[in-house]
Amino acid sequence: MTASAEPAVTPRVLTRAEWSARRTAHSPLVSAELVGDCFALAREIRTLDMRASPYDLAALGYPSVPVETPEGRAEYAAAQRAFAERAAPLRHRLIDCCEAVLGDN
Repeated sequence: MTASAEPAVTPRVLTRAEWSARRTAHSPLVSAELVGDCFALAREIRTLDMRASPYDLAALGYPSVPVETPEGRAEYAAAQRAFAERAAPLRHRLIDCCEAVLGDN
């Protein structure tokens, strides 16, 4: 993971959460708190993706985001921007963990 990694792409946030969990399972390089924070955000991002899918999940408490309409696309894009903003500090915390182990190269 580098400082130049794309911060706003949903799969990258999910990958960070997975990476955090794997590192914690093998060693305490990444705190459980950071892993939990990454997974909490990843869950919210995945929920938005499910809401934007063609499946009707309203009966399960997930109202649709109609991305086929301009309003739905705007709602989805705004949520993605908000996720990117919330992911930035997590990303920096993970980078700090890596730099603490690897040193500043």
